[in-house]
Amino acid sequence: MSAKSYRVNEIFYSLQGEGFWTGTPMVFVRLSGCNLRCPFCDTDHSAFTQMSADAIVAAARACGAACRRICLTGGEPSLQADEALISAFHAAGYSVHMETNGTRVLPAGVDWITVSPKLGGPVVLEKADELKLVLTSGVDPSEWASFPAQWHFLQPCDVHGRTNVAEVTAYIEAHPSWRLSLQTHKLLGIR
Repeated sequence: MSAKSYRVNEIFYSLQGEGFWTGTPMVFVRLSGCNLRCPFCDTDHSAFTQMSADAIVAAARACGAACRRICLTGGEPSLQADEALISAFHAAGYSVHMETNGTRVLPAGVDWITVSPKLGGPVVLEKADELKLVLTSGVDPSEWASFPAQWHFLQPCDVHGRTNVAEVTAYIEAHPSWRLSLQTHKLLGIR
């Protein structure tokens, strides 16, 4: 195994709260750092622990019991996640999901890719399993409707408890190729 270490913000076990896998148990590995600065981001990227791939897998196993699904998230996980980390999870029997802003090429071996494009970050990925677009001021969903993904989700933006749910539901009703994604983990009061 590589001696490389990764900046890990947190590792926790919960239910996926957004997109296609909503309600599915997953171990979340939140890597610290991002190449964008979204005003609605809810993660403190200054906090992290340096961990090896083996230590990350061990921590995931310790908190996730029998669950063998990992979601690499951030920030922007592609700044750190590499084939060595993906391979370590696969060797331990995990399926690896990654939620990315799509601005960087991903390492080989990711099993499920969620692209969540943000303002100020040109998307370089050419396809994904799902596209999850957070509707904020200046975002035009029609620009993303033809992005090559099996699923297209539109999600309200939640800033300090205020959301634009009515705007999102009206848009989806007028454009039925989109599906609604809610932050159900927040509605349920879980992580």
